[in-house]
Amino acid sequence: MYHSKISGLGYYVPENVVTNDDLSKIMDTNDAWIQERTGIRERRHIVKGGEDTTTSMGVKAARIAIDRSGVAYDDIDFVVFATLSPDYYFPGPGVLVQRDLGLKTVGALDVRNQCSGFVYALSVADQYIKTGMYKNILVIGSEVHSAGMDFTDRGRSVSVIFGDGAGAAVLSREEDLSRGILSTHLHSEGLHAEELIVKAPGMGGRWVSDILADNDPNDESYLPHMNGQFVFKNAVVRFSEVIMEGLAANNLQVSDIDLLVPHQANLRISQFIQQKFKLTDDKVYNNIERYGNTTAASIPIALTEAWEKNLMKEGDTVVLAAFGSGFTWGSVIIKW
Repeated sequence: MYHSKISGLGYYVPENVVTNDDLSKIMDTNDAWIQERTGIRERRHIVKGGEDTTTSMGVKAARIAIDRSGVAYDDIDFVVFATLSPDYYFPGPGVLVQRDLGLKTVGALDVRNQCSGFVYALSVADQYIKTGMYKNILVIGSEVHSAGMDFTDRGRSVSVIFGDGAGAAVLSREEDLSRGILSTHLHSEGLHAEELIVKAPGMGGRWVSDILADNDPNDESYLPHMNGQFVFKNAVVRFSEVIMEGLAANNLQVSDIDLLVPHQANLRISQFIQQKFKLTDDKVYNNIERYGNTTAASIPIALTEAWEKNLMKEGDTVVLAAFGSGFTWGSVIIKW
C-alpha cells in the first residue's frame, strides 16, 4: 500500500479579462449586483477564434505541473481529465492531452462531475497509486464556459458567474504513509439533478437535430439552468458534512486545518463555511473574485496559487472540498 502526493502544480488562464463593467455593457447588470451576490469582480474568457480550448489550456497547465514535479514525461503512467466543456462531444480531452504532450500510449480517463470534477479525479488517481498500479498520474481540470453562456438578460443570473481556465497536478507515489493524500470522500444525490443542469443535447432534453429543425430562438434547453437559492442551501450543508467526514476519518479536528481550498462557486458559500468553522482568513484560500467559477478548474487553480504564495508548508493539513451539479460533492484530506 502506498500514498499519493502532489509533486507538481500548474495553472493557466486566458489573457482576456472580462470585468463586471464589461458585462454591464451587454446585459442588464452591474458591478455592485454581481459582487454582492457572488463576490466576483472579473473572470477570464477565451478569445473567440483564438488558440485557447479546453484541451490546450489543460496542456499548458499540465506542462507547468510536470516541469515542477521533476517527473519525466515518459514516466507519466495515466491521465485523468475533469471537465464539463470538452473540445468535442467525443472523444474526451484526456486522449488529446496524451497526444499533445507526446506521452506514451498511457490510459486516459475523462471525468464528468462538473464542479466536483477535480476532487473526483484526484480520488480516482489516488486509488490507482495506492494500489500500486501506477506511479505518476497527471490530473487536469479545465473549462471553457464562455462559449456556452447566454450573454443576454435572459441568461445573466448564470453567465456572470463562470469563467475559463485550467489547473493541473501530478500525483506521485509516496511510501511515507504519514504524508500525501490521507483520504478522499465522495457523494452524490441525483434527486436534485434538475436544479443545476443543461438539458440538451440528450435524451433528457433535446437532441441537436431537434434544435436545428425547430430553429426556435426561445429554446432554452441547451442553456444552463440553476436554482441558485436551492443550490446555495444544499452546498453549505454538504460542504460542512464532507469536510467533517474527512477530518473524522483521520482523527483530526477543525482546529487541525492549516489551509482549506474550497471550490470557487460563490464567495458567500466559502465565507459561510469559514465562519461556521471559525477559520481565520489565512486558513481559507479564495480567488473567485479574479476568475469566477471555473468549475473543475477552480480547485487546481486556487491550490496552485496558494502553493506559489507559500501558504502551505511541509506537514500542514490541507483540505479540498467541492459541491456542484449532480448534486455531487466531496473532500480530500492532504498532509502536505
